[in-house]
Amino acid sequence: MPLKKDPQHGGTEADGRKSTMYCSHCYRNGKFILPDISAVQMQARVKRKMMEKGFPGFIAGLFARNVPKLERWTKAPMREDNLMKEETF
Repeated sequence: MPLKKDPQHGGTEADGRKSTMYCSHCYRNGKFILPDISAVQMQARVKRKMMEKGFPGFIAGLFARNVPKLERWTKAPMREDNLMKEETF
């Protein structure tokens, strides 16, 4: 959900501050509410929720299409083998 449309104006960080990146439906107390959900699963969830609110399926699909581009799914996790490569340079 866009932060400007979020009734709580964003999720919360672990220290209680508002998140400037994630909405209150996804992020609370510094953690994702559904940490293991894939981008494809989230797309389906967003589309279903929008249709429940009365949006036509094609409009809901348009809104959901960018879910895989959100930082949550595009940010590469730092793995130990990546750290080893960086230290050798």
